[in-house]
Amino acid sequence: MLLHHFDTDYIILLLSTLLILGVITTKFSTRLGVPSLVLFIMLGMIMGSDILDIIYFDNPNIAQLIGVLALIVILFEGGLQTKWSSIKKVAYPSLSLATLGVLLTTTIVALAAKYILGMDWLVAFLLGSIVGSTDAAAVFAALSGKNVKQKLASTLEAESGTNDPMAVFLTLSFIQLITMEESNVALLIGSFFWQMGIGLVIGFILGKIGSNSINKISLDSSGLYPVFALAFAILTYGLTAMVNASGLLAVYVAALVIGNKELTYRHSILRFNEGFAWMMQILMFVILGLLVFPSQLWDWTLIWKGFLVAFILIFIARPIAVYLSLTFFKFTNKEKLFIAWAGLRGAVPIVLATFPMISNVENSQVIFNYVFFIVLSSALIQGSSIVYLANKLKLTGPNKTTPPHTLELVSIGKANAEMIEYHVEEANQLIGQTMKNLELPKNVLVNAIIRNEALITPSGETSILKGDILYILSDKKSVKELKHKLNEYVDRSIAH
Repeated sequence: MLLHHFDTDYIILLLSTLLILGVITTKFSTRLGVPSLVLFIMLGMIMGSDILDIIYFDNPNIAQLIGVLALIVILFEGGLQTKWSSIKKVAYPSLSLATLGVLLTTTIVALAAKYILGMDWLVAFLLGSIVGSTDAAAVFAALSGKNVKQKLASTLEAESGTNDPMAVFLTLSFIQLITMEESNVALLIGSFFWQMGIGLVIGFILGKIGSNSINKISLDSSGLYPVFALAFAILTYGLTAMVNASGLLAVYVAALVIGNKELTYRHSILRFNEGFAWMMQILMFVILGLLVFPSQLWDWTLIWKGFLVAFILIFIARPIAVYLSLTFFKFTNKEKLFIAWAGLRGAVPIVLATFPMISNVENSQVIFNYVFFIVLSSALIQGSSIVYLANKLKLTGPNKTTPPHTLELVSIGKANAEMIEYHVEEANQLIGQTMKNLELPKNVLVNAIIRNEALITPSGETSILKGDILYILSDKKSVKELKHKLNEYVDRSIAH
């Protein structure tokens, strides 16, 4: 009992330490210009048995469980903040990248693995399948808050959110071909369409049910709404996976549906999931770092061959896949070059690399080590230069505007009222208008203005200036009309 008590306390202490170190690491990531996932993985490796010997971890089953749970949270958070109006414009090119692009990348990497690493054809294609898809966690993190053109950001986000089914399908198919004497290829192909189709359907249905449930249920605490929303994400994955369809695709689709609805306590749901996604990302990459044993990596043959395959993926396979997948779509050569460069590898390939280990595929640890080198190379080379390349190619737009969102104040939580926070940025017809001349719905009042970090109590003669933050109190029935009106001010000015 005492030993059990000690083990429990020891694990809790380690977990808290890892999270604190992970959060602090993000500060170094920003200053060094290195993607945070690289530093998280390094943190796990340093804490592992080969260096500081603080934690010994070699369980791929637990790593896979934590990885999948983290991907659910990350995809859900990313989908919630993605506008359907942006995604539907790039749906077809994104789908082409998520299917044909992954297949082409897999094939080219498999050729490299065959002739550089000396692998059997099936094992070479298995390695290609594992690293064939871009990673949602890495892409969302790399593009978050950046002013990359909306068309390109939406294409990359949609691709990374929907290309997992192809990568999972190919990975599991080649594992089956390697481990089983007889495999039905027709059934494997049918399985892919089942995973894609059913994943889309279940994700859409549960997204509708989830958004309606969030809006109609009356909970005793506002803090329960974010938990309720996240529960739907996990339920979506679980139900979809139970029928052998793509749970990750279903989660992303459900998040898109929920995120594009008017939600009760929307801001609380978004902020909770943003913080929780960071926590899961830290935990996931640290755990995956613990699964890597540096002593096995200090093999110069493995190092140079691993980096050579990574080079082929980054500079040959991904560009060819992008250019061929987008042949019939209206993208300039500069845009195709940027999409090719921004195809980051991250958590998904490393999580998929645990599948051969669990299935006892021969030399699965070697496959994992090569995948690690490829992911690390992609994150360091591509991840640290995305913004620079976007600026160099002149593919950046105006600074992203902050949409109006609801502040769910505890004091009005049970009242029929909501507080809207609205940022007045350039190209807005509100600038220069006085309070008394505002055309706002009835039962709506501008309560306060934050200007240059100072609080202003508005009067009828108070003018609105660029950079002001308006706090607008509205009854719930008028919120939709208010947001529509505020968006009109921006849309009309941009049109001119």
